[in-house]
Amino acid sequence: MSSKENAAINQLFEKLECRYALRVLWALRDGHPQTFRLLQDSVGGITPNTLNTRIKELREAGLVDHGSEGYTVTPTGQDLLKRLSDLQAFATRWAGGRTKK
Repeated sequence: MSSKENAAINQLFEKLECRYALRVLWALRDGHPQTFRLLQDSVGGITPNTLNTRIKELREAGLVDHGSEGYTVTPTGQDLLKRLSDLQAFATRWAGGRTKK
């Protein structure tokens, strides 16, 4: 992997590693706009201050946008979520395997 590619993935991981960042994106994956309150409920356990911070960071990263009906993922955010969609199947298999032990 080139240093440029390495820098790009590190930048993305830095954004996604922030607490609740992936959960915010995942909560918006169906494409329906969500108000702040609905998004907070969808994410679960997130304080308003933390949600405000994550939304700001995800908007600056070009992954989330805010319109008249609420928050949605941008086309770039949708592309990322599409690439992460295999995680659902993996998580289900992984969790099932862990409960058998």
